[in-house]
Amino acid sequence: MTTKIRLDRTHLHHLWRQMLRIRRFEARCVELYQAQKIRGFLHLYDGEEAVAVGVASALDPGRDAVVATYREHGQALAWGVPMTTLMAEMLGKVEGCCRGRGGSMHLFDRRRRFYGGNAIVGGGLPLAAGISLADKRLRPGAVTACFFGEGAVGEGVFHETMNLAELWQLPVLFVCENNLYAMGVPLADSEVETDIRRKAQAYRMPAEQVDGMDPVRVEDAVRRAAEHIRGGHGPYFIEARTYRFRAHSMFDTQAYRTRDEIEGWKRLDPIERLRAWMVANHELSDAEAASIEAAVDAELDAAVAFAEAGTPEPVDQLERFVTMDEVVQETQP
Repeated sequence: MTTKIRLDRTHLHHLWRQMLRIRRFEARCVELYQAQKIRGFLHLYDGEEAVAVGVASALDPGRDAVVATYREHGQALAWGVPMTTLMAEMLGKVEGCCRGRGGSMHLFDRRRRFYGGNAIVGGGLPLAAGISLADKRLRPGAVTACFFGEGAVGEGVFHETMNLAELWQLPVLFVCENNLYAMGVPLADSEVETDIRRKAQAYRMPAEQVDGMDPVRVEDAVRRAAEHIRGGHGPYFIEARTYRFRAHSMFDTQAYRTRDEIEGWKRLDPIERLRAWMVANHELSDAEAASIEAAVDAELDAAVAFAEAGTPEPVDQLERFVTMDEVVQETQP
């Protein structure tokens, strides 16, 4: 029997707080980017928070693994990467999770089995297959969750990975964050079949579509998927229908979509929807909401202070990690 979600007050507050942490982290990143303290590309997760939070709430960070996209700040926060080291990484400081070398698009935390973002569209798919193949031998019962956008389904590596994952019965959960646009290309302009889950079903893989603007529905779907995978029945595919409220990146003019479309999706804002539901059902008071918001703001202020007080990589260390100078042997739990 699938374990049902316990929608008690504590869990509802957890879901809301986690989404709020992501939203406010992203807003602060915009400020720091405009102040030229964050450099390079910046891809924000506003609107898609319910997907990362729902997935993380249904899995077991540390035991399970995550392979993320280049829009991965929210996925990292939901998975438990500390906001302090995450913000330090954004600012390019040694105290960051990758010593400041990864930046926005390449977050990584081996200890938490967060195997990072990937600047290559679809690049994480074969990595997830490899991790899950190793886990099948070394960590029985572990699940690898692989996030990717709908634009990745046009890559050959998507089909290669789907085929091998089902053929080898790999313990991997594929999470397609379908936000309708691959950069600026509408899904209908690039794919004949816009119902993405059908592509996975073509490889005889169990697949479902879920409201990606609702963390409860995402968590419920992932719990079903995890039970299937942990039972030794192979991979599972979830298509989360979601939407990014901000541009693809900070350099995007968004000429491909209308303001009315964006505003229409904002009426489905996962943070506001959950808050309104909790208030209407007497699960959240104004005082509780204010307390959670204050705690998130304090955490964020501390993270920014930590990052700004951090240190850049010493010049004489810049050539480190260009080639591997140490092999870390994976040990069984």
